[in-house]
Amino acid sequence: MIRARAAILRRTGAPLSQETIALADPGPGDVLVHIRAAGLCHTDLEAIEGQLAVPLPAILGHEAAGEIAAIGPGVTDRAVGEHVVLSWNPHCGQCFYCDQDQPILCARYLGNAAASYHFDGAPRFFCDELPVHQLMYLGAFAEYCVVQAACAIPIPRALPFDQAALIGCGVMTGVGAATRIAALRWGATAMVIGCGAVGLSAVQGCRLAGAGRILAVDPNPARRALALRLGATEAVDPADAVAVARAATDGRGADVVIEAAGAPAAFALSLEAVRPGGEVVWLGKTAIGAEVPFRWGSLMQEKRITRSSYGGARPARDFPLIAQAALDGKLDLAAMISARLGLAEIDSGFAALKRGETVRGVVIFGHAA
Repeated sequence: MIRARAAILRRTGAPLSQETIALADPGPGDVLVHIRAAGLCHTDLEAIEGQLAVPLPAILGHEAAGEIAAIGPGVTDRAVGEHVVLSWNPHCGQCFYCDQDQPILCARYLGNAAASYHFDGAPRFFCDELPVHQLMYLGAFAEYCVVQAACAIPIPRALPFDQAALIGCGVMTGVGAATRIAALRWGATAMVIGCGAVGLSAVQGCRLAGAGRILAVDPNPARRALALRLGATEAVDPADAVAVARAATDGRGADVVIEAAGAPAAFALSLEAVRPGGEVVWLGKTAIGAEVPFRWGSLMQEKRITRSSYGGARPARDFPLIAQAALDGKLDLAAMISARLGLAEIDSGFAALKRGETVRGVVIFGHAA
């Protein structure tokens, strides 16, 4: 076993505790990854606050990049020293949903999720010889992590780890929504509601997909300014969004609206702002038992709604493409990093995220607190 430092959630609402853990050696099909950078995502915050049910104690963190430190038996397509981005969506490739090309719904993925261990259902993290759960099959707020080899996607070594980490969740979800999920045609008018990490990635994805106009919507002026820097043609307050969308399209509304705010008002706004026959992609989420009100008339006229959790990700295909786009200057990942933190500063990073002060804080392992 290897020993490592990790941030452990032992009680919802409490600070993460800095502890030494032990990791099982990589088993068949596994790799051991030395985590170099991990992003602070709202999903992790939901787990900390108890909105997302995770058995405790648990190591959170599901958006990360690092370097392969060891490979398990039977792994022939990964090598020690490769730089990788981690995917939180392992899948069996054999169940009904995998056969339908919907790996995000993999029966084994969903079936083992409640246990929050490795994809095979067994623990890989231990503290004082007791098993520790890992969020979304990763648990990346630790110096090392054991994952399925298929979830460690090689990328070019030239991309810095802090930028690469963002690809594993926020960037893939947003860019993929625009380039993989939405039927976004060249020259179309797109709207993105919510300019956090996912929304700003969607803005950049709309630019890559060839949108003619990109309307970014957020109540925060600083985030609107960042959206303009990253490719939005206009940035507006939510109160003005519908009027601006219609003014830009001879009264029709946006061809595609990507919602990335995760608030009931944003879901309703997306339906009002899209044109008849247009497409809405919902990326954000609210409490699982919440009812979201919207005007029935806003659903009329052949509007299409898609809920997407991971931007249609096929990590082996998409992560290297996104990484290369960043290296080519087509995606600006560095602009979305608001703070670089040491592991001991992780609680302050989540507090800033909750206050809306950061787009993405990134834990840099080895960074002095």
